[in-house]
Amino acid sequence: MPSPLPVLQPDDIAACCSPVTAGLVGDDAAEMLARMFKALGDPTRVKLLSLIAVAPEGEACICDLTEPVGLRQPTVSHHMKLLVDAGLATREQRGRWAYYRVAPQALRALAGALTPIGA
Repeated sequence: MPSPLPVLQPDDIAACCSPVTAGLVGDDAAEMLARMFKALGDPTRVKLLSLIAVAPEGEACICDLTEPVGLRQPTVSHHMKLLVDAGLATREQRGRWAYYRVAPQALRALAGALTPIGA
């Protein structure tokens, strides 16, 4: 069984992601960017991230994310784990419930990685 990929940290994301158009992307940066884009390759995960981004105070409880996407809590938790592992969201456990926030530095890194220089 392959070993699990490490969870991306905000400093890792910020350090890796110079614009693609500025030159060749290194192996580590390419792998990190691919993991983030892959996590966003599912419409449910895109919707979950957008729900969290517009939630009051910029965070959402897992209990509030199930109904809008029409999925059960274990499935939503799985999607959220993938987003957290990709560095696109953060998770904080409060008693029984997990609360999530969007990691804005990761979204900026994704956008910046594909922005042409001078744009």
